[in-house]
Amino acid sequence: MSNASPARPKKFTVPRFLAAKAKKQKITMLTAYDYLSAKIMDEAGLDCLLVGDTLGMVVQGKSTTLPVTVDEMIYHGEIVARAAQRALVIIDMPFMSFHVSPAQALENAGRILKETGADAVKLEGGVNQAKTIEAIASADIPVMAHLGLKPQSVRAIGGMGKIQRDEDQLIADALAAERAGAFGILLEMITAPIAQKITDTVTVPTIGIGSGPGCDGQVLVTPDMLGMNADFHPRFLKKYANFASDMTTAVQAYANEVREGAFPDESHSHS
Repeated sequence: MSNASPARPKKFTVPRFLAAKAKKQKITMLTAYDYLSAKIMDEAGLDCLLVGDTLGMVVQGKSTTLPVTVDEMIYHGEIVARAAQRALVIIDMPFMSFHVSPAQALENAGRILKETGADAVKLEGGVNQAKTIEAIASADIPVMAHLGLKPQSVRAIGGMGKIQRDEDQLIADALAAERAGAFGILLEMITAPIAQKITDTVTVPTIGIGSGPGCDGQVLVTPDMLGMNADFHPRFLKKYANFASDMTTAVQAYANEVREGAFPDESHSHS
């Protein structure tokens, strides 16, 4: 009998991410914030896990992503990176972690990768952050750009969920990000025709959320696609489960059995 350990799954690296576009292989991505969920998603075969600053909303219960700190991103990022054997782990750079200067951004990006063991960072911006993207990429830190609806700009744009339609600006942002060295571009809440045009224009993969089927891959916020927020029903979201209802049922059954003395019984007790 062999005592050899099971072979580790082949890592989905940045070069594999880039090659997927040429091969016309759709890239799969979901958000992750904790070890057990990340482990399940990694073993299920996802290509990428995004440790999003959405944790401010779906983990911490805040109304925006703005309060999230670098330390919090590192805390969750290290947990997810430790769980991921196959998936490419990308960590969001939170609000004001890259806005002051390219030097500040490079220092924070380096700290994030060094302290988490993740593979890449992501930041919001195109033309306005081209020098920052270039500084990070020049240090051999893989960086993804985020265009369209940028949640960190929620105060300036007046709210979440606004569809982005400025084709000239969006294409300019995408080209600027690509030229600066971004290895991929996340497109959020962009009309499907514009997202398709961007995808056809740039040579790096695009990842869509609320931007139609023409992108090179897709991402959703995991608690949303699992149906954990019963009151959240944006048009772009498809719920693949109903965790809110299932969890409510399970918790109620447990509470009832405890109150009635049905749990624990002999089968759940030590003798």
